[in-house]
Amino acid sequence: MRKDVLEQLHESFGDALQENVRMANFSTMNVGGPADALLIAHSAAHLTEIVTKLWELSIPFKVIGSGSNLLISDRGVRGVVVINHAHNIKINTQTQPMTVWAESGALMMNVARQLANRGLSGMEWAATIPGTVGGAVYGNAGAFGKETCSNLIKAEVLHHITGCSEWSCDQLQYSYRASRIKREADEAVILSVWFEITPGDAKQVKQGMESYRQRRLQTQPPGASMGSVFRNPPHQKAGQLIEVVGLKGKKIGGAVISPQHANFIINEGGAKAKDVLDLMTIAYNAVEHEFKVALIPEIEVIGDWDELPDFLQSSNQTKVVQA
Repeated sequence: MRKDVLEQLHESFGDALQENVRMANFSTMNVGGPADALLIAHSAAHLTEIVTKLWELSIPFKVIGSGSNLLISDRGVRGVVVINHAHNIKINTQTQPMTVWAESGALMMNVARQLANRGLSGMEWAATIPGTVGGAVYGNAGAFGKETCSNLIKAEVLHHITGCSEWSCDQLQYSYRASRIKREADEAVILSVWFEITPGDAKQVKQGMESYRQRRLQTQPPGASMGSVFRNPPHQKAGQLIEVVGLKGKKIGGAVISPQHANFIINEGGAKAKDVLDLMTIAYNAVEHEFKVALIPEIEVIGDWDELPDFLQSSNQTKVVQA
């Protein structure tokens, strides 16, 4: 980053601005080189201030939540990374329907737990989602046959051109593991979200959450990962296709295609982003060759790369990431 740009950032954000921050510390995959500059947003209002100022300065940035579903380049990220720690949650049982409002940096599993403690139902499935509310809305995260759009009432979105407004599910134009914001690479940031909830029994809700948790433990591998690497093709499972072509347990460097579930790549220690990218490319090419199926990445790649394979080019164009 140029010296004059850094000076602008320091003038605007003062001591809150951090330089040359290792992004592996902010990724569930535990890979990623340094960001030129980093800011942490502590509320939706604070996130609005930061993003508005960066747009005003015409400085490129990425918004990151928990760092799940992300592959960050070993060479790091140019521009500014904004870590979204806006995590307030408010439950309203006096409205029809009942709602829970959450800032976009709140973890989905924390939303589910707070609802369970109040005996409120509808989001038990979200207790196993490692990402943030913003990331879930951005990518229509889901599990066990449920998706974010199933519960979403509306989202408060800050758009570079149109400003701050509330977007309905129709405006977000949801599809499988995607939204309008993700598909069109809109310069937009999700600030907060309203989900629909229903009355329930605390004991039953917690039992439901535990059942989902146990199923997750049985089917998905432990360790540092990005979650599911590829989307499931229609009527097929990406993990099964990768398994059939014989890639379970395939290793490059410190990264391995999980022997338990082939749609997961695990950092066994010391993995580089390039190791992960190479495994993804091998899996993609093998499945395309064997089955004539072009897998679509569920993860996003960000940062400074020499070159990306064609199947990842579109995801790398995303300007704002909220995973």
